[in-house]
Amino acid sequence: MRTSKVTRRSLIAGGGAAAAIAVAAGVGFRSVEADAAVTTPITSAGRTGKGGPGSGSAKTLVLYDTTGDYGWLGEVYATQTANLSSRFGSWTAAPVAKYKSGDLNAYTAVVYLGSTYDEPLPAAFLTDVLATSKSVTWVYDNIWQLAARDGFTAKYGFASGAFDFAEITEVGYKGRKLTRSTDNKSGIMNLAISDSTKVTTLATAVRPDGTSFPWAVKSGNLTYVGEIPFAYVTHDDRYLAFADLLFDSLGGGTTERHRALIRIEDVGPDADPDGLKAVADYLSAQKVPFSVAVYPRFRDPKGVQNNGKAQDYTLASKPKVLAALKYMQAKGGTLIMHGYTHQYGAVANPYDGVSANDFEFYKAHVDAADSVIYDGPVAEDSAAWATSRMVASGAIFVATGLGAPKIFEFPHYAASALDYQAVNALFGKRYDRGLYFPGVLTGAKFDYTRQFGQFFPYPVRDVYGSVVVPENVGNVEIEPFNNHPVRMPADIIASAQRNLVVRDGVASCFYHSYLGTDHLKDLVTGIKAAGYTFVSAESVLNG
Repeated sequence: MRTSKVTRRSLIAGGGAAAAIAVAAGVGFRSVEADAAVTTPITSAGRTGKGGPGSGSAKTLVLYDTTGDYGWLGEVYATQTANLSSRFGSWTAAPVAKYKSGDLNAYTAVVYLGSTYDEPLPAAFLTDVLATSKSVTWVYDNIWQLAARDGFTAKYGFASGAFDFAEITEVGYKGRKLTRSTDNKSGIMNLAISDSTKVTTLATAVRPDGTSFPWAVKSGNLTYVGEIPFAYVTHDDRYLAFADLLFDSLGGGTTERHRALIRIEDVGPDADPDGLKAVADYLSAQKVPFSVAVYPRFRDPKGVQNNGKAQDYTLASKPKVLAALKYMQAKGGTLIMHGYTHQYGAVANPYDGVSANDFEFYKAHVDAADSVIYDGPVAEDSAAWATSRMVASGAIFVATGLGAPKIFEFPHYAASALDYQAVNALFGKRYDRGLYFPGVLTGAKFDYTRQFGQFFPYPVRDVYGSVVVPENVGNVEIEPFNNHPVRMPADIIASAQRNLVVRDGVASCFYHSYLGTDHLKDLVTGIKAAGYTFVSAESVLNG
């Protein structure tokens, strides 16, 4: 097999991450110091992150709980809140237990995430919250500690009530019905409102019998949300309401805007060139900018698709596919890097070792219930290993005349924290849903047994430092798999319609070219009809 002179083996032999990044500069990646993202300092005041491109001047303090058997969830929820907060400016995340009198003065807003029942809250924090005129967003538990302070009820018109454990499956917001999973058995705080003239109900929780109660309220400078909005999240979830409420809490004046994006997924050397051209022709005719997620090397080490004979080739040996990709570029397509081989080694990870089927940067298996289970980083995982694969991939893009991609997407949206940091060092831009881990905010050892994902309804700069182009409404799946249901264009369009509750949000989907153009036409037509304007990923990176 003929390969580029820049190979994974040569990179590792040449000195690991530092050597890899030196080569990366020649391939066309941005110039940075090796492992810069890994050494981001975490001070005693907490972890701080910058706002994303186009963000405002907000400085948000995100405070979270740490005690009890599930104290680790505090960091999980703070990570997700910090990611969203970056849309509006910079943020600092810290345990609420570390709060000192006057800390709030350095920020424009505070978000407190009450995930531990009866977390001992510092008296200084409660005092400052009651005294401040700055925006306060209080989520879920321990509102009773604040409400017990003298003057609270008179000022805000409500007190803590009782948890409602009805099977709430719907949250009403801005005239739309957002979903709530039946797996979520946690109660929702039903506040005791004493003066309705002071309280505005922002969203309502709807019981099975049709009755409802406030899910989120606002009184003066205080916004209260009756549950943690990050548990059991789906495309159509009440999480969208929380993401939009942050525009009031953190964002100030925001112009209504609804942008759509589409990405053509899993395009490798084995793709059908005619199918790629047909997709490009349709999208170009519709004046729809699009992205193309490309892995440049195809591997089938077990010969699953070739009668037991292994296959391994790159775009360089597939001139028709290469020509089709250049055709897509000419028609308004932006190529992004979707890994190197989109599979791992010569093992089933989790399916058959074939490119586009398997994970590349993370281990996984399929359990007895037919669900994909994430197992953790691959055996040789390191920043140097991940960097070497990205550089080898980029070398093929450049050598074949496609140019160095400026945006990265992890295969199957999964990688270790070190891999995410490596992407931030090389690209600084991703187009995916992120996978996050306890330890990112605190600086502790990454806990890969408790990974969690997050999608975004608007561009953010996440806790790894990268600007993230969102993908948030999924893709067309004409058959169920691994306990995931069929998802047709109508389902994606319905999700896009629900996402309209986010005042400056996106509806971002992806599509496989092997499905032809009929479903694609339905998808594009329906999303446009919902009120969205298709834009390029590059434009979203600007804010």
